Amino acid sequence: MAMPSDELAPSSVARVKVQKTDSDVTSSDSVVVEEPLEIRIKRGKSEDQLGITMRTPGADLELAAGFLWGEGFLKSPDELISVKVCADKSLSLRQRANVVIAEINENAEEAVRILERRFTITSACGVCGSTNISDLHKREVKKVEKAKHSIQELAQMVELLDGRQKIFEKTGGLHAAALVNPEGVAVWVREDVGRHNAVDKVIGAALMDKKLPLADWTLVVSGRVGYELVQKAVCAGISALVGVSAPTSLAVDLAAEFNLTLLAFARGGHAKQYLPS
Repeated sequence: MAMPSDELAPSSVARVKVQKTDSDVTSSDSVVVEEPLEIRIKRGKSEDQLGITMRTPGADLELAAGFLWGEGFLKSPDELISVKVCADKSLSLRQRANVVIAEINENAEEAVRILERRFTITSACGVCGSTNISDLHKREVKKVEKAKHSIQELAQMVELLDGRQKIFEKTGGLHAAALVNPEGVAVWVREDVGRHNAVDKVIGAALMDKKLPLADWTLVVSGRVGYELVQKAVCAGISALVGVSAPTSLAVDLAAEFNLTLLAFARGGHAKQYLPS
């Protein structure tokens, strides 16, 4: 699947003026960029706005692809024809860079809640809620394969993020996600101001590389583990999810229901595994 690059995306880091509380001197500092990305879905000649997410520019095509997969707009990687930046000449380059169009096969099934998908997605939270649990069953999402790595090995995988959070090192203001293959190699690492966006980016990268489903792969995230991250992992067939911070009750319940190995508070080679009740 040939996918155009998104190299025209705005910068992910901006310089701003700052003044410390104990000084009259002003200086500059780096902050992470947060801008809207409009995701459109195209079927044949029909093109509709799917949603607008606040994201950190970069890997926007992967973000759109991963979002479509996690929300059930695709049943097979082959249904994704292309993902590209908008080419509407009536828009400025900046405006075009903030619009991504995903073309899918006309025969692809309608998503379970497609009429509810024209919304604004904030960078703070993904699409979440108990109604989504029934969606997964309606979509016939299968239980994931058991993780073959030991709990000790999984707990150490957060170290794979070390040195690979380049934007965080400059700004201290965003999340990271990594997809680790069965051999323990972090194949894709992405950053974003939204934790769910970072996950969509790595899953989208795997989708565009025709690697889904990701049996015996591990998703590593730099922050807390909410329901939406477990949902995205399960839909991608990922076997284990490791988070640096706390999980939520719904995340624990969903992981147990779909056999996902869930670890949280993973730091310094130690972690807590959350087990079925």
